[in-house]
Amino acid sequence: MSGDYPSQQHDTLNDFEAAAAEKPRVVVLISGNGSNLQALLDAQQHEELGGGEIVAVVANKADAYGLKRARDAGVDAVALPHREYDSREAFDAALIKVIDRHEPHLVVLAGFMRILTPAFVDHYRGRMLNIHPSLLPAYQGLDTHRRALADGVSEHGVSVHFVTEELDGGPVVIQAVVKVEPEQDLDALIEKVHAREHLIYPIAVRWFLEGRIKLSADGKVTLDNMPLPPTGLRMSHADAAEELDEDLDD
Repeated sequence: MSGDYPSQQHDTLNDFEAAAAEKPRVVVLISGNGSNLQALLDAQQHEELGGGEIVAVVANKADAYGLKRARDAGVDAVALPHREYDSREAFDAALIKVIDRHEPHLVVLAGFMRILTPAFVDHYRGRMLNIHPSLLPAYQGLDTHRRALADGVSEHGVSVHFVTEELDGGPVVIQAVVKVEPEQDLDALIEKVHAREHLIYPIAVRWFLEGRIKLSADGKVTLDNMPLPPTGLRMSHADAAEELDEDLDD
């Protein structure tokens, strides 16, 4: 009977507090200055990173300036000097342990100047992105700007891609084009490529954290469940210049 119960009833549903949804976690790997890291930190500050959070920055060089950028932003900064390890495999195994302590949804390579072992790549397959200063598959490897100018190309640029065992050979997510003028100045070209890096890397990371881009089992990239071409989504020179407020006459 009702008289057998206390007069003040407690609604357990009213006492329940829903846990906040977990933010997607990102770990960024760097080797030096960390300008792309800064672009990602800025995007996060302006809530343009798909609700994600950069939880750690790891550098293979103790003097990498990007570590200061991380500390200034209140992000865990970890130096793991690769020269303290006697093999590439030993370093990568230690790096995996450092990264996995932060339980990331995504690992971002932002100027991380290391060739990764197959075991490392496989551990983060489908959840590791890299940015490369060329319109892949052109100019894989180093010194891309000089090589492009030496070949007399009319277009250069930058690509964000998923990481696979092939150096700079993983499936492309997004590219941004730079028009190469006759007698193009090298430093001016590098500056424009860097601006496009800082433009498209946060976009690619946001797409991943929002679940919009995925790497399928057969190595294809999809955006909103639609397969992308081998070049990924390509942003033209004019569109990138407009986003960056560049003078198209330059």
